[in-house]
Amino acid sequence: MVSKNTVCLWYDGTALDAAKFYAETFPDSAVGAVHCAPGDYPDGKEGDVLTVEFTVMGIPCLGLNGGSTFKHNEAFSFQVATDDQAETDRLWNAIVSNGGQESACGWCKDKWGLSWQITPRALTAAYTDPDRAAAKRAFDAMMEMGKIDIAAIEAARRG
Repeated sequence: MVSKNTVCLWYDGTALDAAKFYAETFPDSAVGAVHCAPGDYPDGKEGDVLTVEFTVMGIPCLGLNGGSTFKHNEAFSFQVATDDQAETDRLWNAIVSNGGQESACGWCKDKWGLSWQITPRALTAAYTDPDRAAAKRAFDAMMEMGKIDIAAIEAARRG
């Protein structure tokens, strides 16, 4: 059954590859139906993979092989709340080592240009601390990081 609300992500012929990577990397993720084009279209031929239904951490998505016209950008990202450094490292490293690229403050991009925020729960707790001085120290530490280092965030929070 198709969800009433689905995130549609545009790819240049690589929707199935991306969906497979997400399903292998993230828990509660899977590749569903793959639909081939019933006829030729501007960026593909009859029989090419047109759409791929998949879930990323329980979120229903549709990968559309729409061609090269549109690119992913940071205006849309998946934010992944991680429980510890091992999970943070595993997800960050999976994305970056598979042709992705590092960015700042817990952000990275996969090889398809989709942005991900790998955000430890400890970071969120730190920058929302009611002790605003502690929150600022943690926030300032985060601003200097690529991948988030939970121990460094917690040390900054403590002062």
